[in-house]
Amino acid sequence: MRRWRGVFLVLFVFVLACKVAIAATLSPFGDEAFYWQESLRPAWGYSDLPPLTAWLIGASEAVFGHGLLSMRLPFLVLGALVPWQVASLARRAGGAVAGWQAATFALMLPLVGSLGVLALPDVPLTCAILLATQGLVAALEVNRRRDWLVLGLGLALAWATHYRAAMAMLAGLVFLAVMPRGRKAWRQRGLWLAMAVASLGLLPIIIYNLAARGAGLAFQVVERNPWQFHADALVQPLEQAVACTPLLYVLLLWVLWKAWARRRVPPLDVFAALAGTFVVAYFILGLFADDLRFRAHWPLPAYVLLCAAVPQVLAGASGRWRRFAFVALGTAGLGLAAGLIYLALAASPRGASVLAEAKAFPSHFVGWRDAADGLPPRAEGTLLVADNFMLAAELRFAFGAASTVYTLDSPLNVKHGRAPQVRAWGLDEAALHAHAGASVLLAVDETALRDRDARDWLGSVCARVDIIRPLGRVDVFDGRRRFAFYEARAKASMGRVGPADGCVVWMNAWRASGQGDARSAQ
Repeated sequence: MRRWRGVFLVLFVFVLACKVAIAATLSPFGDEAFYWQESLRPAWGYSDLPPLTAWLIGASEAVFGHGLLSMRLPFLVLGALVPWQVASLARRAGGAVAGWQAATFALMLPLVGSLGVLALPDVPLTCAILLATQGLVAALEVNRRRDWLVLGLGLALAWATHYRAAMAMLAGLVFLAVMPRGRKAWRQRGLWLAMAVASLGLLPIIIYNLAARGAGLAFQVVERNPWQFHADALVQPLEQAVACTPLLYVLLLWVLWKAWARRRVPPLDVFAALAGTFVVAYFILGLFADDLRFRAHWPLPAYVLLCAAVPQVLAGASGRWRRFAFVALGTAGLGLAAGLIYLALAASPRGASVLAEAKAFPSHFVGWRDAADGLPPRAEGTLLVADNFMLAAELRFAFGAASTVYTLDSPLNVKHGRAPQVRAWGLDEAALHAHAGASVLLAVDETALRDRDARDWLGSVCARVDIIRPLGRVDVFDGRRRFAFYEARAKASMGRVGPADGCVVWMNAWRASGQGDARSAQ
């Protein structure tokens, strides 16, 4: 036992130290900055998510002040808890050694080892699902009220974090319908107590959507999903193999198969039903749902639960599979190291240059500081306006909560479900029109959209505000990120959109991209 405990503790401390260092220096991801902006106005929900992510950020910054590390601190703590939760689950079936083994496998899973570096909802969501599973496993063994309450609390926290909590409910329903112990649980009063507690987590979703005319549900269920079969989603297993590292992915799928085959052995029945539902249901959903955003993290709870089952399954496996498991663990560690190194490099200009040369440019993490630092000085009363919600949130994060940054009605705002939220805050284009004639300092992210979409959007900016003159630009890493600044005036309403070539914003972006005359329009 000492050997496995020592291995885990050494790896855990090292990985956590790396994560803290990265979290304290890495520029905010665009979504992170928006969650931070949501935290400035505590509410029952927002157009993209239920409230828990914003509440965690707000609580941390209220205690520790504004900054990168304080924003991410709750997520670092919750991410660090995940391997310990896995250890607790594995320890019930296999003892202390199995617990340390399972915790080590979970820690080396790249998506888990890096969990918490960014302030994203997947961190509390994963913790909440594991907490619910811990409660369920314990309740099935001894039928104590407190364990059923833990199950309900975990599900309530999942609902308060993300709409994807619905998948955890579906997984639980599969267990209750398919497994013998699950069918018996219907007669336990504790189960209904747990469901009553879990339903409390739905209250923020219900309250927000009633007030916002269903904006959150509309985005999550309708607007972001085509609900048409798209064959490109058949590559999902390959995406999952990359996210988990290929050998560990194979091992976990084998563990899932073995757990299903031995589903009458507790707690393998729980792991098989829950993890199997996550893997299969998310694959099927991915064939028809959102095909534009990163989705490799969707089935993460399945892989974490399967890590808890690894020691119990390997105990009865052949020597060949045991050797394979150790090789898979080693390659997963290399994958985790590569991911942390990537983030560490992205946190510094020199490191980002190295990644750019290696054709792995971290565009989502660089350029924001340069844009904030390069912003021209503005006279008192001048409104600061960004051309999309991400840039607006990043600039506000850089300048602090007291600043006000408006956003134009970019297609990005709709694509990411943030348009209703900035409208509710009075920071959208309609709110800007109410300041007709006011001086405006406009910041434009010329690289925010794909080339085929950038022309139409940037060409329409001149109809949204009156451009007076260019004020400068910031080109980062040979133009991989490009920001332009303009003196402008707010309009009373949006004007007619003319040809893109007639708008200085598009023409400057076109020249800066190298497609047109290399000379500056300024």
